[in-house]
Amino acid sequence: MAELQSTLTCPHCNQSKVETMPTDACQWFYECESCGVVLKPLSGDCCVYCSYGTVPCPPIQDGDACCA
Repeated sequence: MAELQSTLTCPHCNQSKVETMPTDACQWFYECESCGVVLKPLSGDCCVYCSYGTVPCPPIQDGDACCA
């Protein structure tokens, strides 16, 4: 069973927040509540959790391709 909680950290202001990851869709955008910057996945990552989170998204945790 995949872990569904991940702490996202904004690379612009270092604000961190625990979020619940969706299990039925990729999350390509995340707006930082502190500075308002909209985060997008880094090159090679499938979602914002894989780029900025403490835990990768559920499909990646399960060894599957994300958004397949």
